[in-house]
Amino acid sequence: MATRLGLSLPQGRQYAIGRDVPAVAQAAEDIGYESLWVYERILFPEPATQGLYGIPGRPWPDSYRSVADPLVTLTLAAAATERARLGTSVLVAPLHVPFQLARTLASLDAASGGRVVAGFGTGWSHDEYAAASVAPYERRGKVLDELIDVCHAVWGPDPVAYEGELTTIAPSVVGPKPARPIPVLLPANSPRSLRRLVDRADGWMPVAMGAEALAEQWAKVRETAAERGRERPVQTVLRANTRYTAKAYTGADRAPFRGNVEQIVEDLAAHAAVGLDEILVDLAGSARDAQELKGLAAQVYEGARAAGV
Repeated sequence: MATRLGLSLPQGRQYAIGRDVPAVAQAAEDIGYESLWVYERILFPEPATQGLYGIPGRPWPDSYRSVADPLVTLTLAAAATERARLGTSVLVAPLHVPFQLARTLASLDAASGGRVVAGFGTGWSHDEYAAASVAPYERRGKVLDELIDVCHAVWGPDPVAYEGELTTIAPSVVGPKPARPIPVLLPANSPRSLRRLVDRADGWMPVAMGAEALAEQWAKVRETAAERGRERPVQTVLRANTRYTAKAYTGADRAPFRGNVEQIVEDLAAHAAVGLDEILVDLAGSARDAQELKGLAAQVYEGARAAGV
């Protein structure tokens, strides 16, 4: 069975969001992509007080200077498409008020006919946490746990009731409800987050760092699921952050998903062989505009299918 392929939507400042998001979403669905994805960055500190991913001295990429709101972007895509699933990879969940986020996702799922996939993460930027002012960075894991609980409550049958540290919901009717149970996907970057994934989520959302490393991570997820008695399968969506160039990368500069279309397709085939359900191909950051993004998306999709992905 072929690996499902998804495509990132245009959120950067090189795009005209109101025009380009619907156009790219519709083109991607026509090409054959089965899902459309967004990510979240809410600010670009200047000067940066914290390195990228919390690594001291590592600069933030220029593409983070302006990132369109993920849920607004998905709403534009939903209105322009009929079949493609609409996913977040990822929402930095503790930047959001749990009850409000749960309702927004439910409304989007109802409006789109049951196409939302909720990928949640905890993020790493202290500045984003301070700006969002929902909870301190140090409580990010507990906030994520509460948010998942609130989502399941809000998405479930009425009356909805919940009592937590951040959220109190008196017995209430809360609608609209999702068209179907919204899948929750999580990363697993630590033993604690791996246990949370296995115990509480529908699926796993890793970032591509090489096929060999991915295979080792996937084996660990399955081992942990077996140890903890999980019976239902773990859904999987791999995020492939590409760095496209017209010319091929060579030597030490060559890293997974870095290079021309042929090299990106080669990496897709290697990662698909690990056996995950789906690969999200992020081409939007590399493209200069929507026209180039649509062209790259078509070339990568056709190449991947020709390669047996």
